[in-house]
Amino acid sequence: MAIAETKERREGMAGLAKGLAIIEAFSVHPVMSVADAARASGATRAAARRCLLTLVELNYLELSGRDFRPLPRLRRLGGMMSKRDKLVQIAQPLLERARDEVAESVSLAVLDDNQSLFIARAQAEHYVQTGVRVGAYLPLYCSATGRILLGHHTDDEITRRLSQQQMSARSPRTLTTIPDVLSAIRTAAKNGYAISDEELAPGTRSMAVPVLAPNGDIVAAVSVSAATARVKVSDLRKRLLPVLLNCANQIAQPLNELR
Repeated sequence: MAIAETKERREGMAGLAKGLAIIEAFSVHPVMSVADAARASGATRAAARRCLLTLVELNYLELSGRDFRPLPRLRRLGGMMSKRDKLVQIAQPLLERARDEVAESVSLAVLDDNQSLFIARAQAEHYVQTGVRVGAYLPLYCSATGRILLGHHTDDEITRRLSQQQMSARSPRTLTTIPDVLSAIRTAAKNGYAISDEELAPGTRSMAVPVLAPNGDIVAAVSVSAATARVKVSDLRKRLLPVLLNCANQIAQPLNELR
């Protein structure tokens, strides 16, 4: 009997540890799939799925398609709403307004380790295959958001970050050398916007602008993605850029409260 109880207790503690690891992961990732949760917790996919569905049943998470998102009950476990949560709360209605103006999908991304993490998005009716969704990552070297988010870093810091990535050619137009990408980042910082023209994938273009904190730091990037058949590079600059800049400025206005 004692051996059975000890085994049961160990299994329970292991399950609890994996569940807590998944809960902690939501403080970093605003949205996770079963696979994401399994990687974050070190659990099998089956175990991660059981934990996630239990949290859904207890009203800690909501399930939308394959994605799990925290509900207020889970956020309360960590106390006050995080700065990232507040940023999303501020940005979401503004992204939706910008989407309605340009009739293209508009997103908000932050620097997360050595990748660009999308934390909010207003999806347009037409779908563009860019891999962008809330909780998704894009590489820094070939994405417009990545080049914006690296804009205030030193050349040495940018080189260090880029050297830790495999800069593979995702299309014939992808820049794959550190000097070329560094030059593109410096051009973006000078212009106040970045354009990735069919570098992530053939047939898609994207533009990003910075969201600036009161001290001038870049805290996020607002971006738009569109099909090349529908939007020219000149359209990005003339028609979409003013909308993105206005959206980023409006997001930045309340940031004093997040300090």
